[in-house]
Amino acid sequence: MTQNSSRSMSSISRVAVIIWLCTVLVGGCSRESAQPSKPEPRRQSLVIGLVPEQSIFKQVERYEPLAEYLSARVGLDIKLIVLPRYGKILNSFTSQKMDAAFFGSFTYILAHARLGVEVIARPVGLNGTSTYHGLIFVRKDSHIRSIRDMRGKRFAFVDRDTTAGFLLPLEYFKKAGVNYKTYLRESYFTGTHEDAIYDVLDRKADIGAAKNTEFERLAAADARIKNELAILAQSPDVPENSLAVRRDLDASVKEKLKAALLNMHEDPEGARILNDFRAQKFIETTDNSFRPVYEYARALGLNLNTWNVSNLK
Repeated sequence: MTQNSSRSMSSISRVAVIIWLCTVLVGGCSRESAQPSKPEPRRQSLVIGLVPEQSIFKQVERYEPLAEYLSARVGLDIKLIVLPRYGKILNSFTSQKMDAAFFGSFTYILAHARLGVEVIARPVGLNGTSTYHGLIFVRKDSHIRSIRDMRGKRFAFVDRDTTAGFLLPLEYFKKAGVNYKTYLRESYFTGTHEDAIYDVLDRKADIGAAKNTEFERLAAADARIKNELAILAQSPDVPENSLAVRRDLDASVKEKLKAALLNMHEDPEGARILNDFRAQKFIETTDNSFRPVYEYARALGLNLNTWNVSNLK
């Protein structure tokens, strides 16, 4: 046997000895290393719904960092669900077992009346306000200057369950003694405030309604909105979209969620996320904050428990 052969056999022997020692003396190293580690317990999840103020992708882009921040602070895996239209949030809140939702002001009072949800907080915008108002707008070159000029025109509402996009325009028509169904040539729902604004801008509709915060956000990015659209009417202010939780949500979870929102502006990371969210901070909100919306509903004779657009005369 050559010297190289001897070294090779010696190396093989050493490997064999190591394997043998691991198997016999240590009692099975391979079995010990293969022992599965205990899986970490899965964190409880929290499902939060979002109304479609803007496109689904833009809603997710805006709310996802906030959800991740809250997940870390509350110790829950937060899942966001963006609804395709405002009216579906009431049914979906139950069917998809949501724990909370950022409701528009009208959808909140409907959900409070029907489901007993409890509002806890709403954002204060970068402009220092925690409210919004409805706008009715037209193209500047449309020659529509008052409700008299709207006869026989096409109106773009947002959704029958929105405040700025339907409830406030209804009150505008009622004050003028006008039945919009017969006064207008046609009316339809766009689904989002953004689409209502662009439908008027692109001449798909003669008149539109939307919330001012979305109008201003789009106008800041698209000069055509400011240059080519004119605002005909503006409603009083109502609370900005607010987070409300199901009435039987665990009290400790509710308090952690509320505390995380109300204190996040004092945390550098929270402040950065708030700025991207286009907010200064969150403030405590109660059902009493929605008094103006309840008053609009009463003025229109709406029964919140049986509300349906087909009930309107």
